[in-house]
Amino acid sequence: MKIVVIGGTGLIGSQLVAQLQQTGNEVIAASPNTGVNTLTGQGLAEVLQGANVVVDVSNSPSFETTAVMNFFKTSNENLLTAEKTAGVQHHIALSVVGTQKLQASGYFRAKQVQEDMIKASGIPYTIVHATQFFEFAGGILQMSMVDGKVVLPDANIQPIASKDVAAFMAKTALAKPAGTILEIGGPEKFNMSAWIKAYAQATHKNFEIITDAGALYSGAPLNTDTLAPESAVYLSETKYSNWIAAAENQR
Repeated sequence: MKIVVIGGTGLIGSQLVAQLQQTGNEVIAASPNTGVNTLTGQGLAEVLQGANVVVDVSNSPSFETTAVMNFFKTSNENLLTAEKTAGVQHHIALSVVGTQKLQASGYFRAKQVQEDMIKASGIPYTIVHATQFFEFAGGILQMSMVDGKVVLPDANIQPIASKDVAAFMAKTALAKPAGTILEIGGPEKFNMSAWIKAYAQATHKNFEIITDAGALYSGAPLNTDTLAPESAVYLSETKYSNWIAAAENQR
C-alpha cells in the first residue's frame, strides 16, 4: 500500500512514519518541510497520486480562534477534495477526546468542523480521539499561569505517551475503515493538578499549583471527566512516572 502521513514530520507524524516504514508499505511523510502544504494545496495532487491511505496528524501552527478555524477548514477542504480525485480508500484523522464537549473553545470548534467534514466527505474514514499526550504537561502548565501561579480546573485527565498514539495510528492505517470515532487513552486517570505536580516535581519546576473549579481549559469549562475517554478501545501500558523518569534521564 501507499500511505501518506499528513503532518509526517511532527511529534506524532515522525514516530508514525518510522513505525509504518517497518511494515513494508510505501510511506510518505507529507508536510510543509517536504513540499506539501494542505493550507495552500501545494504538492497535494502529486503526493496523493496512487495513495491508498491518508493519515492526517497535522495541527494548526496558531491556536488563535480565527486562525485555527481557517487552518482546519481550508486544509481539510483541500485535502479531502484531493483525496477524492486520487481515489484514496481510507482517511484517518487524529483528534481529541472530549472534542464535542469542548465547543466553548475556538480550537475544539475547529476540530469539530474537521470531524464533520470528514464524515460528510464520502471517503471511508476512521477518526481517532486521543487523550492529552505526556509531552503536553509543560504546555498545560504554561497556559495555566495566572499571576505567577498555575491554576488548573478540578477535572480528571488520562494522558498517553505519544509513541503509544503513533503505534495505534499505525495499526489503524493497516486496518479497514471503522466509519466511526475510536477513543484511546493512557493507563492511569489523574486529577489534572496531580499530573502537573508530578511533571513539575520531575522537572524541578517550583510553582504553586492550585485547583480552581472555575478554571478553563483552552477557553472551555470542564466537567470531572470531559477529558477522559468514555469507551476506550485501547488503553496504553506506558505509565507517566516511568516515562517522565526516562525522559529526564536522557536530558
